[in-house]
Amino acid sequence: MNEEYIKRINKVLKYIDDNLNKDLSLEKLSAIAYYSPFHLHRLFKAYTNETLNSFINRKRIEKTASLLIHEKDITITELALNYGFNSNSSFSRAFKKSYGVSPSEFKRLSTANYSKIGKVESKNGQVRPTFEAYICNINQHKNWIKMHAKVETKEIAKLDLAFLTQIGVSGLHNAFEKLIKWARPKGLFDNPRTKMARIYHDNFKITEPEKVRMSACVVLNEPIEVSGEIGLTVIEKGKCIVGHFEIEPKDFEKSWNALFVWMNESGHKKADRNPFEIFHNNFSEHPENKAIVDFYLPIV
Repeated sequence: MNEEYIKRINKVLKYIDDNLNKDLSLEKLSAIAYYSPFHLHRLFKAYTNETLNSFINRKRIEKTASLLIHEKDITITELALNYGFNSNSSFSRAFKKSYGVSPSEFKRLSTANYSKIGKVESKNGQVRPTFEAYICNINQHKNWIKMHAKVETKEIAKLDLAFLTQIGVSGLHNAFEKLIKWARPKGLFDNPRTKMARIYHDNFKITEPEKVRMSACVVLNEPIEVSGEIGLTVIEKGKCIVGHFEIEPKDFEKSWNALFVWMNESGHKKADRNPFEIFHNNFSEHPENKAIVDFYLPIV
C-alpha cells in the first residue's frame, strides 16, 4: 500500500483509539484522513482487513471487556451509554456475540477466573477461542516472577518514538526489520542509548491474535523527521510497574500474565494507557537466545 495511505490510516487508527466514546462517523473520520468517505472505507479495509464499522464496533466491545475486568465498580448501563449503544439489551447482544456470555456474566467470570488464571470459562466449560488456552495459578505466576524478573514501580519520563504499525502477530519480525533498515542509515544506532520497543494497542486476552495491533518502535534520543509509513508517537510520562526480564521469546506471554497477576496481588490498578516493552539486546545474538527486555505496565 502507498506510504501516504498508511500514514493517513494510522492517523485514523489513533483517533479511533483515543475517542471510542465519541462520534466516530464515517464523515468525521474521512475529514480527519482527508479522503472521501468511499475512498477511506476502501483503503481502511485493504489495510486492516476489516471494514471501518466492524473495526469500531469490535474496538468498543473490547474496550468494555477491558473495563469490566479492571474497573470493578463500573455498571453495564454506564458502558452501554458511554460506548454508543442505544440500550443495555443492544449492548448485551453485541457483547455476547463476541464473547459468548453477557457483560454481567463476563464480569462475574473475569473476577473469579480471568485475572487469576488468564481465561474465562462459560458454564458449560467451553473457552472462547479469543482467550489463551492455558491454566496457571497465582502461585505459579508468582514463582515465575521470582525466578525470572526484577519488578519495581516507578515514574517514567516521556518517551518519543518512531513507529511502524503491525496488525497481527504474523509479520511482526518483518516490521522490526523494516524499521531497523530505515533507522540504521540515519545513524540512530550509533547512539548506544537507542533501543527498540513494542507498544500493544490491543490485549491478546480479548482480541484475536490476527487482529491485535502493535507498534514496532525505535526510541528516539533527539528529534527526527519521518515520512510515509514511518510515524512519530509519544509514550507520556506516568507511573508504571516495570518488570526486568531475561527470557526466551516463547516466554513473553507467560511473563506478561505473571506481571498482571503481580499487579493485582500488589493492589495496583491498571491505567488507561498502553503496555509496552523496551528491548536491550537482539535475542538472536544472545548465547542462550534470550531477550533482555523491560515490560512496562501503566498503573494509576
